[in-house]
Amino acid sequence: MKHTQAYDGSTDLGEDGRAAAGGSRLVGSDRVLAVLKELARYPDGVGLEELTRAVGSPKPTVHRALGALRRAGLADQDARGRYGLGDEFLRMAFAHHEARPEHVRIRPVLEALAHRFGETAHYAVLDGHEVVYRAKVDPPTGAVRLTSTIGGRNPAHTTAVGKLLLTGRLSTLEEVEAWVGDAPLERRTPRTRCTAADLHRELEFTRERGYGVDDQENETGVNCLALPVHLTSPTVPSGAVSLSALAYRTPLAALVDALDEIRALLGPPGSLREPPR
Repeated sequence: MKHTQAYDGSTDLGEDGRAAAGGSRLVGSDRVLAVLKELARYPDGVGLEELTRAVGSPKPTVHRALGALRRAGLADQDARGRYGLGDEFLRMAFAHHEARPEHVRIRPVLEALAHRFGETAHYAVLDGHEVVYRAKVDPPTGAVRLTSTIGGRNPAHTTAVGKLLLTGRLSTLEEVEAWVGDAPLERRTPRTRCTAADLHRELEFTRERGYGVDDQENETGVNCLALPVHLTSPTVPSGAVSLSALAYRTPLAALVDALDEIRALLGPPGSLREPPR
């Protein structure tokens, strides 16, 4: 995933966080949050100089933001002087994720799929032009595993989950064209569908089948089959479960042949919904 947000913070705004007249600068808590988000990009830590360049704010400003984050336990500094996310941040993130109702309800399904097929199972939701992976279970055995991460993103048009969920948003070619916009769709592999017309046809096929496929369109050597999940409504999918397989050991045709078994493991629509209180 490319880092696309530009931080315009070349002028220190002072501790009151007010933007200069006519400017659009990071202010107050926004500045601290920008530093926190940038730290997440450096698992091995990052020096103050590099972090300052990445955020685009003066060094004293970034240093003050780091001080606030360290006092809160959200950032740490190691013996080399490099900064990273703090243990308190990790504790909160993982505790929150493990306790989320959708994670609690979907994880047994993902574990069953990963165990049965020996491939990686995901739960993902649609966010604009991308899908976000909310849960992931790797197979119990297998030397090669996927590099996807919880919280990671991929273009919706290149993934089985994305195309499946887009069928509920985009019905006509005109809607697809408006969604695509003027910028060309990213081509991840030679098989990626990058025009509105091609994507529209694929969404029509997906809608008719009731499941989504990715035939090495997002990553060469990896294919995927996705089915809708109804965690909040019996009619509108909250997201989708996918079985992502290495093509050399589980071809896409094998996933399609196992569709009934995958559906059985997922259960009928609404079976994963939280019971009424």
